[in-house]
Amino acid sequence: MSVLPGQLFRAASGGVRIIQRFTPQQANLHWLECAEWRLEPGAQSASTTMTGRESLLFQWKGSSTVAVDNRQITLAPYDVLYLPLDTPFSIAAGEPAALIQCSATAANRHPFHVSRFAELSQRDDRIRRLKGKNVYLMFDVGEAADKLVAGYTFFEPYARSWPPHNHTDQEEAYIFIKGSGAMEVYETEESLSFVHSVAEGDIVTIPFLNYHPVFSQAEPLEFIWCIAGERYWVGDKNKDFLTGKLNRLTT
Repeated sequence: MSVLPGQLFRAASGGVRIIQRFTPQQANLHWLECAEWRLEPGAQSASTTMTGRESLLFQWKGSSTVAVDNRQITLAPYDVLYLPLDTPFSIAAGEPAALIQCSATAANRHPFHVSRFAELSQRDDRIRRLKGKNVYLMFDVGEAADKLVAGYTFFEPYARSWPPHNHTDQEEAYIFIKGSGAMEVYETEESLSFVHSVAEGDIVTIPFLNYHPVFSQAEPLEFIWCIAGERYWVGDKNKDFLTGKLNRLTT
């Protein structure tokens, strides 16, 4: 047996960092949790399994390659990869890269699925155009999963969510990936007492029955929305959401 040399890993060398952003208990949620992956150039993660959970990987910055099920899946910015229940995977990057991972408890195993932003952002059936914003349905109900549905919303400057809406059967997280703005989360208008400013990297969780409007400011604002629960997007379930003529909406 040949003797191999040891390796030095400097304290300042980043390698791979997995940052837990929230657990269900921290976020007042039932199923949804979130982590952030940061990879330095040339980094390769160990194999990871989310036991009892299905996951979505959102390629936020740079590009990466995910090794899963004897395949190498390369993700470009804003691509989304669905990882089935109890699936081992690892991530490598040749350049600085950042990914967001949202996971939810699941009981069933569904097929892998890759959503390419370059493709879906050109398909009218995957875009919902609202006043001052576009919604991109990246992992929609046509893709099999137990609980997860997700996409991106891109706000123009000085736009807001309308009408305010809440859900009886979905919990949600908004992960802000570009720009800055503000967001409210409240049960009733009477209990609405402050507005949070939000910027790149901030996350807001939305438990059941909370209204959750977003406001952009002088620059465009982009965020991931990830749902766990019943599988629909609010505007597809209730067309009144698209008209903007209601003062509030519950689904």
